[in-house]
Amino acid sequence: MSLQSTLAPHSGSAARNGAIVMLLSMLMFSLNDVMGKWLVGTYSVNQLMTIRSLAALVILAPFIVKRGWRSFLIVDRPGLHALRSLLFAAEASAFYFAVAYMPLADTMTYWLAAPIYVAAASPFVLGEKVGWRRWTAILVGFLGVLIALEPSRNSFSLPAVIALFGSAAFAGAILLGRTLRETPDMTLVFWQVVGALIFSLAGLAIRPAGWTTPDFEATILLGLLGIVAMMAHILVTRALKLADAATVVPLQYTLLFWAVIFGWLFFGDTPRITVLIGSALIVASGLFIFFREQQLKKRQPSA
Repeated sequence: MSLQSTLAPHSGSAARNGAIVMLLSMLMFSLNDVMGKWLVGTYSVNQLMTIRSLAALVILAPFIVKRGWRSFLIVDRPGLHALRSLLFAAEASAFYFAVAYMPLADTMTYWLAAPIYVAAASPFVLGEKVGWRRWTAILVGFLGVLIALEPSRNSFSLPAVIALFGSAAFAGAILLGRTLRETPDMTLVFWQVVGALIFSLAGLAIRPAGWTTPDFEATILLGLLGIVAMMAHILVTRALKLADAATVVPLQYTLLFWAVIFGWLFFGDTPRITVLIGSALIVASGLFIFFREQQLKKRQPSA
């Protein structure tokens, strides 16, 4: 065995470590969701977003000082960065609003559909070619969303509609992230955090009554929202450096497993049968789309 193969970033041990890191990041995202659902029962969404964003900026501060603030603020296509930040702020706010009224598993089902929206929009937004196999998977995924949404009801519930909007905003932010792929990761995260902070502060300015002074323990938990989410993002980045995307990206669907477990354990939630059926279709569709894209990339070595 050559030294080069031993140190290859995608060797067997590195792939295993990447999978472990990815699983850990999904667990941390799930814990962040549990804390958010717990706290949003007492504190407004804007207050959660404000304190979470401030805590994240504290974590980012050493990187900003090291690289200099100009490298974060002066970027190409600032309009797209601002729009991406707005979409991320809207989707995070929508998530916390939806999870306050819906079980974790129900809410997570809508967010796991975001890659399906991205695949459906990519031919029109990014000019990517999508064949009939992926279009079939996209339609199956949309069917899963409809089943989870239960359109047979007299009317859609407001939290479900907000969740649908939030997952669509998340998909839009992912699409913009693809167009801004040349931007350093830390710069993208910085704009995302600052955008969420401005968005939430604007909400508090419009409705000052939405602020409730937290006690010491609640302040710690509110701050942990930003720290845990930031660490989860860092772990995802690390996992993608250790292993191929085909190895670690499908592990994102463990979010649904944790949502069911934590929802039952902490809140006594039992997911509806329609949500379980819809989520199964969404996960199957998302996995097919992902692996199909990986297969097509292997056929284009020059890409």
